Amino acid sequence: MYDFSKIKNRGEEIKEWLKKEYSVLRTGMATPALVENLPVDSYGVKTPLKHIAAISVEDARTIRISPWDASSLKDIEKAIAVSNLGVQPIADKETIRVALPELTEERRKSLVKILNEKLEEAKISLRQERDEIWKDIQEKERAGEITEDDKYRFKDDLQEIVDGIVKDLEAAAKRKEEEIKS
Repeated sequence: MYDFSKIKNRGEEIKEWLKKEYSVLRTGMATPALVENLPVDSYGVKTPLKHIAAISVEDARTIRISPWDASSLKDIEKAIAVSNLGVQPIADKETIRVALPELTEERRKSLVKILNEKLEEAKISLRQERDEIWKDIQEKERAGEITEDDKYRFKDDLQEIVDGIVKDLEAAAKRKEEEIKS
């Protein structure tokens, strides 16, 4: 019996990576995930925003950022302004509000394009893992560790696992695309 745990684990890692990538894509709904990993130049070091501020959702279209150190307010504001989120930060004395505008049809199309590019990256990564395991199976057959029949049975099992992971990735992409289009 061949141990397919490596590709199953890698498949889970790829699903998690894709989930994180999709959480950053703006769908018109306010969510802390949109800004929490933005790099902020804090005391000369690039730091994720979630490490230097509290991030909360004020309403469906507004995110409120409350830095723990008021002196980093300008740095946070600058980081949000230069990000490609398409939002403009509004600072008051102690917090920053980020109001999310309605998505235009053009922006929705570009988000779907980005979404599909991320999906393809995930599929490529999965295919590379599949190819490595297939090579290992072929080497075991050449070395006489497994029979030719086992080799083709393992190939079918491997493809079944890959197809299941791809199905999950495509389902996640479809859900996100519907979210973007609505």
